[in-house]
Amino acid sequence: MTALLGIELDGRAVLVVGGGPVAARRAQALADEGARVHVVAPHVCEPIADLVVAGRARWSDREVVASDLDGVWLVHTATGERATDAAVVAWATARRVFCVDAGGPRRPAAGTARTPATTRAGDVLVGVVSTTGADPRRSVRVRDRLAAHLRAGDVDLRRRRPAPDRGRVVLVGGGPGDVGLLTVAGRRALAEADVVVADRLGPTDVLGELPADVEVIDVGKSPGHHPVPQEEINRILVEQAQRGRVVVRLKGGDPFVYGRGGEEVLACRDAGVPVTVVPGVSSAFAAAAAAGVPLTHRGVVGAVHVMNGTDGWSQAALTGLRDRSCTVVVLMGVAALPGLVREALTGGVDPDLPVAVVEQATLPDQRVTRAPLHEVAAVAAARGVRSPAVVVLGDVARPGLLDGPPDALADGRVRTDVPGAATMDA
Repeated sequence: MTALLGIELDGRAVLVVGGGPVAARRAQALADEGARVHVVAPHVCEPIADLVVAGRARWSDREVVASDLDGVWLVHTATGERATDAAVVAWATARRVFCVDAGGPRRPAAGTARTPATTRAGDVLVGVVSTTGADPRRSVRVRDRLAAHLRAGDVDLRRRRPAPDRGRVVLVGGGPGDVGLLTVAGRRALAEADVVVADRLGPTDVLGELPADVEVIDVGKSPGHHPVPQEEINRILVEQAQRGRVVVRLKGGDPFVYGRGGEEVLACRDAGVPVTVVPGVSSAFAAAAAAGVPLTHRGVVGAVHVMNGTDGWSQAALTGLRDRSCTVVVLMGVAALPGLVREALTGGVDPDLPVAVVEQATLPDQRVTRAPLHEVAAVAAARGVRSPAVVVLGDVARPGLLDGPPDALADGRVRTDVPGAATMDA
């Protein structure tokens, strides 16, 4: 009968006997765990040589002898030679040192330990072994199914014992809103979270999937209304992590694209709190894609400029629109749209430049409004366009660029009762 046991090998001596690909995989895995790896073999393959050159293992280029096992905590033998592997297993057994014997397709493993098929999620390592004889292929199949659940965030991975020195912050880019666009890494981070500090934008529906005892702190902002200022958000992240909790800062889009993620990273680092960033699908790109607007298109335009509408036009953006050399994407631009239009027209931009405004991108109530530059502010006001919305300016926003807009009516307009359908007011 086999019992599964986790062994701490960091800083401990481990012997690997053999120099081929199997031995290389074992040596690499052990080095990754921080073990002091000693490889004994007359010849070694390139991956082992690379480990030696990098100082992550040492190599004795000779046949193994019994004294090589003195003082080691674990032995792996993978020479492929039945007599040599059997001798190593016998030496290890006599010294009461666990030994993993790689065995082979024609020879069952004879060691006193087995290497499980493993998968990792954060600091959780899951291993699969057979209890009645080694069966690596079956173990790998089971491991892969478990790994899929872990990657999907389907397993609650929160720590159950206090860990005051293990608190950390993860900034997760949640994407534009559709939960399906939240990355696998983002879901895994949420599966480990004790606390989620959430915005009003992004995949807020995922909050309902969290276990009931995960604390959710709402710090959502809306235009002109910031009930929780950024400094307070920074303080919350640091304070929660210092209590030993895993804190996920769930943001819409990407944390580093007008998400103030850089400020939150600096606040955590200044306080000595470990912080990592999980990139997200930025609404700057996702909104256009969801509306059928390619931000770059061969023969039309090959560059994209992303800007914050509240900051006003940059010279680069205006120049790109005037000479039709780039697409301009404006985030947080709904309230500023009338002023942006006036400045663009004054700055010499073509009044007939196509514009698309995408509201609630990727969500069921997505709506797209299209109009030429000189009319778009009035059309958006008449239709009651509201944030969150993304404004796309440039020739790529022209209706019909990709074989015509969806559900076109006979008069050239587009149906507005279809989620995500574009509307061109003639």
